[in-house]
Amino acid sequence: MINIKSPEEIKAMQKGGMKLSEISAGLREKVKPEITTMDLEEAARKLFDKKKMKPAFLNYGSPPFPASICTSLNHEIVHGIPSEGKRLKEGDIISIDVGGIWEGLYVDMAFTVRVGKPEKKHKKLISVTEKALEAGIKMMIAGNQLYDISWAIQQEAENNGYNVVRELVGHGIGRRLHEHPNVPNYGKKGTGMKLKNGVVLALEPMLNMGTHRIKYRDDGWTVVTEDEKFSSHFEKTVAITKNGPKVLTEYLWKKTS
Repeated sequence: MINIKSPEEIKAMQKGGMKLSEISAGLREKVKPEITTMDLEEAARKLFDKKKMKPAFLNYGSPPFPASICTSLNHEIVHGIPSEGKRLKEGDIISIDVGGIWEGLYVDMAFTVRVGKPEKKHKKLISVTEKALEAGIKMMIAGNQLYDISWAIQQEAENNGYNVVRELVGHGIGRRLHEHPNVPNYGKKGTGMKLKNGVVLALEPMLNMGTHRIKYRDDGWTVVTEDEKFSSHFEKTVAITKNGPKVLTEYLWKKTS
């Protein structure tokens, strides 16, 4: 069953989304060589407290996720667990996934950022992944079909020589962190459920430089590329409205840079 959100719920999610956007911007500013991913986790907890927002990931799932953010380095795709043993170095890339709860409603976002000066090929990977997200968002119009979104993401990725992760998907969001429908990052245009106003989705393309195949680490959470080539991840929470797609979680650094 698809949960259609009321205009009031979307407005509340937008308020929560702005808080989460500010938390994400604060974390992005802290990314630099020599810090650990646990440093980012500690910063995130302080930012959540400052914004009076509850982290959505902490103790989520089975086994319970032990942190408030996911920090995935280089060939880690998603769900990386912050650790004192993971220290950032020049040339790394890191994906930071942040989810929050505001007034009982969930919002979710993620971004990948370079550490210091990356290799040119990794800079392109990050850029194309963000473009794939934007291509998917443009398809979030009432009357379109669900896999129009998936198709647009896949086209942007594959036209630039990257593979999309197939086992992991975007998702509906709102009253729970993960709701129906699942939103794959690949699909056939003109198929899937008809999109309606009030549907809210967390779109999250994950693009790999090599194979789309993945592996799970023994921690039960961290997902990595099978061939250990780099991966990039971007995510926004977006509502379908009568005025088109409405982004509820923004990349604030884009507005100031």
